[in-house]
Amino acid sequence: MRRMGLEAVYPRPRLSQNGAAHRKYPYLLRDLAIDRPDQVWCSDITYIRMVCGFLYLVAVMDWCYRYVLAWELSTTLDTEFCVRALQRTLDLSKPGIFNTDQGVQFTSAEFLGQLVAAEIRMSMDGRGRVDDNIFVERLSRSVKYEEIYLKEYRIVADAREGLTNYFEFYNRERLHRALGNQTPHEIYFHQRTGSPPLGQASLTMHHISPEFLS
Repeated sequence: MRRMGLEAVYPRPRLSQNGAAHRKYPYLLRDLAIDRPDQVWCSDITYIRMVCGFLYLVAVMDWCYRYVLAWELSTTLDTEFCVRALQRTLDLSKPGIFNTDQGVQFTSAEFLGQLVAAEIRMSMDGRGRVDDNIFVERLSRSVKYEEIYLKEYRIVADAREGLTNYFEFYNRERLHRALGNQTPHEIYFHQRTGSPPLGQASLTMHHISPEFLS
């Protein structure tokens, strides 16, 4: 398998390690009827396999309509790339509730401070309960099976280009049966404004850290 470049698909680095004394917030989504845009946003970090090493991807998604509001890449599991993704989404809109796991990035003072300042309620998954954040977990699975596992990213630019194209496809072209065979972009903006913003740039945004630009 090594000679052919084959490997089993299974969870790799544990990305949801919690701090020793972080503040825990209750899970607010159980039995909650989520039926409108910007009612609940969710976020998660997943790893991206490269030919040599890993990158890390964080995405922020609208829970109701699966719209990917922002995504970020990083070479390390720091907090900064998660905060940057959150800040750009808050420049556009804000949710009533923001749901994440209990990873150190999401329980950091920097990340939680942004939510507190914007008067957003924080919701956290229970430990080991992947279904508590099911839709962003499904997004991570989709981007891996439909993009990452099909490619051999050799440099960061390859990953950036592939993910840019994938999220544009996911938001604007990929039909979701659960959304009545509409795209997340179409239904998210229709429910927010009454009609999609024709000709407007997509809100799927990403940012590459300065070290990637060299």
